[in-house]
Amino acid sequence: MEDLSRIEKKTYDLIKRKGEVQTRNLPDKKMIGAIANLKNMGLVEIYRRYTSRYRRKKKKFVRIKKRGKSSWSEED
Repeated sequence: MEDLSRIEKKTYDLIKRKGEVQTRNLPDKKMIGAIANLKNMGLVEIYRRYTSRYRRKKKKFVRIKKRGKSSWSEED
């Protein structure tokens, strides 16, 4: 985490605090570039999902990547 720039740290903290953020709703446009860097470092993941049953297009969201155990249980 020490090697992050100021804007990358600010972006990471915002995403961590909110849980998930729609990429268009970021308060600073510089954060969009920081998301690409954070993704390349393996700290965040970008995914698409529907925001409404009636919309045909998926919206792009970003969240902190989970570390540690995978989401699969030991029994599977």
